[in-house]
Amino acid sequence: MRALITGASGFVGGHLLEYLRAEHPEVEPIALRRWRAEAAGEAAAPGGVPTVEANLLDASSLVRALRASRPDVVFHLAASSSVASSWDAPSEMLQVNALGTLHLLEAVRQLDLDARVVLACSAEAYGLVEERELPIREEQPFRPVSPYAVSKATADLLGFQYFQTFRLPTVRLRLFNHCGPRQSHRFVIASLARQVAEIEAGLRPPRIEVGNVEVRRDFVDVRDAVRAYWLAAARGEAGAAYNVASGRARSIGEVLDGLLARAGAGAEVVSDPNRLRPAEIPVLLGDASRFRAATGWRPEVPFERTLADTLGYWRDAVRR
Repeated sequence: MRALITGASGFVGGHLLEYLRAEHPEVEPIALRRWRAEAAGEAAAPGGVPTVEANLLDASSLVRALRASRPDVVFHLAASSSVASSWDAPSEMLQVNALGTLHLLEAVRQLDLDARVVLACSAEAYGLVEERELPIREEQPFRPVSPYAVSKATADLLGFQYFQTFRLPTVRLRLFNHCGPRQSHRFVIASLARQVAEIEAGLRPPRIEVGNVEVRRDFVDVRDAVRAYWLAAARGEAGAAYNVASGRARSIGEVLDGLLARAGAGAEVVSDPNRLRPAEIPVLLGDASRFRAATGWRPEVPFERTLADTLGYWRDAVRR
């Protein structure tokens, strides 16, 4: 089986490659690398992984890359992924996440590939959800509140449309908040872990800068997330949408307390206006029972290990 991975050099893509090598050596992974990635200072795919080059915003380049690779499954992970920065670059968000997904689906259709396409969608698309609507099920209507969420809702709907119109076998995974070691400090748990590690190393005063610590999120360890991607490809129903969630919402304040407890240190917690968003979702809490029934997936990595491993990663990074 040949598996094409867009975004293979990213946080989730790197973990997916590790998972496939360890658990499914029969799979031949192929990384889709952005044109001139090395010149742009972007990370390449891990050593030994064949690559094809294309740009999500250049439809003809995707056709050439897919024609050359002829994958049996496509894991579409490449995206502009920061909710916080999406207000600063809404056009980029929509182009990369929505138009890029359209170009990919159209390339698969044009080439008439018999390939399952697993789309990395997002629970952010659900947007504003009332307490009575929790936990969120897949039937919940989209009420996106950020440009990122709008772009991901569009990609999700494109996956549905291409299945309905062309019977292209898409599977849409609505992932709740990914987290874990090697995640960029642009994301909340990694940002907090980095600050704690810098305080431990004496590189900053005992002061943690935060945004809204009252919001609650359903966190999924990246190692559980990549198992979900594989199971979606292997057992998911074509055309279906699935939540991938832990089923528990934790406040950002609770996460910070857990990291500080592991550091054995106290710190002043200071609200940074630059970390506050123009619009905020109070709670995201998912129901993953549909995906569990279809594939047997359930989270296996305890949240305590997620925090410990993330803090350990940033301790190492700070020392280096």
